[in-house]
Amino acid sequence: MPDRHLANQNAFLRRITPAMVVVFFALVMTACILGVVVWKALEAKSAALSRGSTDIKNLAHSLAEHAAHTIQAADIAMGGMVDLLMYQSPLPERFNKYMADTVAALPQIREIGVLDTNGNWRYSSLPETPRYNNGDRPYFAYHRDTAGKALRISEMFQSRLTGRPTILLSKRVTKQDGSFGGVLTAAIDSDYFSSFYSAFQLGPDGGISLLRNDGAVLSRWPLSTRSADLSKTALFTTHLKASSVGYYKITSPFDGVVKYFGYEGTPQYPLIITVAMSEDWLLSAWSTALRTDALVATVLLCMIVLLAALLSAQFNFRIKTERALRQSESHYRLLADNIADVVILLNGRGTLRYVSHSVEQMLGVRPQDLVGKSCFDMVHAEDKQGLMAASARLNGSGAVSTAEFRTYRADGSIVWVESNFKQASERDNPAEAEFVGVLRDITERKRMEDELTLLNRRLTQLAATDGLTGLTNRRTFDGFLARQFEACEEISVLLFDIDNFKGYNDTYGHQAGDRCLQAVARAIGDATSNTSGLSARYGGEEFAVVLPNTSEDDALKVAESIRLTVRALGLPNTAANRGFVTISAGIATRTRATSGEAALVGEADVALYEAKRLGRNRSFVYSSPVLRYVEAGSIQHDPELAPAERKLAH
Repeated sequence: MPDRHLANQNAFLRRITPAMVVVFFALVMTACILGVVVWKALEAKSAALSRGSTDIKNLAHSLAEHAAHTIQAADIAMGGMVDLLMYQSPLPERFNKYMADTVAALPQIREIGVLDTNGNWRYSSLPETPRYNNGDRPYFAYHRDTAGKALRISEMFQSRLTGRPTILLSKRVTKQDGSFGGVLTAAIDSDYFSSFYSAFQLGPDGGISLLRNDGAVLSRWPLSTRSADLSKTALFTTHLKASSVGYYKITSPFDGVVKYFGYEGTPQYPLIITVAMSEDWLLSAWSTALRTDALVATVLLCMIVLLAALLSAQFNFRIKTERALRQSESHYRLLADNIADVVILLNGRGTLRYVSHSVEQMLGVRPQDLVGKSCFDMVHAEDKQGLMAASARLNGSGAVSTAEFRTYRADGSIVWVESNFKQASERDNPAEAEFVGVLRDITERKRMEDELTLLNRRLTQLAATDGLTGLTNRRTFDGFLARQFEACEEISVLLFDIDNFKGYNDTYGHQAGDRCLQAVARAIGDATSNTSGLSARYGGEEFAVVLPNTSEDDALKVAESIRLTVRALGLPNTAANRGFVTISAGIATRTRATSGEAALVGEADVALYEAKRLGRNRSFVYSSPVLRYVEAGSIQHDPELAPAERKLAH
């Protein structure tokens, strides 16, 4: 039975032709490539729609804030005028000028006027007070019949005065006895909002609308001739009843295009901002990437078909293709995150006028708690001067300045912030100029920079240090000696060599030899630890010391101190005559005849050689006319060495 089963398997394998293998391989590869392209396309589409949702909601929020601030500025100004008219009846020429100055200060307002109890113009910011009667206007009838100080925002209508689409803000003027005293109006061109909205890139089918909470369209960009009443749409019948902020997919009532739609209502006023972007626009980058992927996939499939005859080549191609696809996938996954930068608006005095909500995530404080305060109050005391210098560079419209400073979170912890400031507007009074700033948390980057600096410092230190002894290495010694030789008129070099060190290694082993080197190195290093000198391992069992501004006599004393210290360690060395580890020293001091630092080291080396030749465990000085050496701790003069000294002096 086993033999029959094996025979059947062999027969099946024989029926599998190379063509079948190639076709099967090609089919498997085709399925894999198409699957990867489709999967990646779905993932990229989901990410693109997610980013679009975030962008639309953020823009709707920002525009809602803009609309609220626009109306609020006019509301505050009108409130002061209504209070004045309750108690006084100012002269027309004075009050008209006051209103004209208010219009000049608030660019969103076209004109301000006051109607009397009959609807006739009483005051006006215009050069000439209009003559017609506005008693038939709905807003006039509303305030005449309704008591209260509430601001009324009209629907968009054609102005009798200018013929332009207009939004009218109105307040009731009440006399001291509570009776109707007229209506205060402020006209805003609908184009004020639409021209502001036109600056945003929303695609060919994108749109922004400013609506009243009853569905009336106050402003629309781009302009549309469709219905100005949206009260019957799903926005007002369903979504606004559930939440004042939302996002969903719609078919636009203005142009019939499928769009993604975000909205947000303002809490202070009956206004709603809507932002719409077409699905095609949101997915335009995705479509381009998809076409590129499809082209790549097509090329890959063609290559598989062309190279299918060679199975081994197909496997190699598959590996390369998969590698390229993985790399391409990683690149596409590196999509720009929605960085929670903080956007601020401040005046020329540095007072914060607006702070975006992302400050809660960065610093843990509410935006309204910062508005009205000086931006310098947020800055660490040590960084205020640098930030002031950066702000001084903002000397014109469009100028940009960047600074880094520390600030504080609500819990008292410190945050490093990178700020980019730009002057957004200019005024005759510098204090009224406006500046826009973007703040970014760079705390992590600063931490990594500090760690990198410490690491570089450590690497520099390791590069200059001998790994075994901890003394500086030969390269550092050469550089230090060259610098000091140039800077000092008087300089001495000491060379030390451990006596009979090879025998020590042969007797006690290399590990004991390393410990011996470390002990001698400590003794030599301690001699210069608190001086301007430098100790180094010169090579093998040799050490060197540089003593700037040190005479020959003082250098000899240092050498003797080191030699005696090593002897006092009492390290046993049976290979030496004295039975202990000792060192020999050669001393050379710069003279007029010394041609350079290399020559000075050479003189010390010759002196060291003489110390070794004369019996070791001694210090030998390279000098003339008397050859001096020190043995067993005492300085002696040996006339018999004069010929040798003369040879050295030569």
